[in-house]
Amino acid sequence: MSKLFFPATAMPDADWWQALWPDPGCALRKLGFKPEMSVVDLCCGDGHFTAVLAKMLNGPVYALDIDPSLLAQAKARSCEPVIWIESDARELPERVDSLVDVVFIANTFHGVPEQTGLAKAVGKVLKPGGLFMVVNWHVAGREDTPVLGQPRGPRRELRMSPIEVAKKVEPAGLELIRVIELPPYHYGAIFQKPA
Repeated sequence: MSKLFFPATAMPDADWWQALWPDPGCALRKLGFKPEMSVVDLCCGDGHFTAVLAKMLNGPVYALDIDPSLLAQAKARSCEPVIWIESDARELPERVDSLVDVVFIANTFHGVPEQTGLAKAVGKVLKPGGLFMVVNWHVAGREDTPVLGQPRGPRRELRMSPIEVAKKVEPAGLELIRVIELPPYHYGAIFQKPA
């Protein structure tokens, strides 16, 4: 697999990220995370969600990203135990050594070149009945999703509706079971592996 960054998925600066997700725990609770779950934070970036997941959950937390500098930032921000993995997201089955309850990906799926292929890789590491949680920007123009007074997020043509995400994920054998609103600009599409 190529070790290239996914297009249009650059990590924003910390102030911007904090303004967009001031309470990441609230978003994670809305998505349905429970303390007993194990999770992979796929394309974890600087660990904005990873640190909170590690505090919330009793199960193992894996954090995977291809960028070593972002992983270093993520490690610095989390005092809880996390299994850190520097890798291309598409190499997930080779890099995670046990099945997990949830694979979580935020603000990245729109830039994945082979989305169904990534969903198949996710399915290989999920337990039966496990969940793939995809947090995405709603379809809108960047000017309609300002953060700190500036247009932000991927270009409109890259944004995906929940139905468009389902068309890419469901061929991998994962079923869309619900969509959760994550104001102001996001939703979470939750897919389940058959039990």
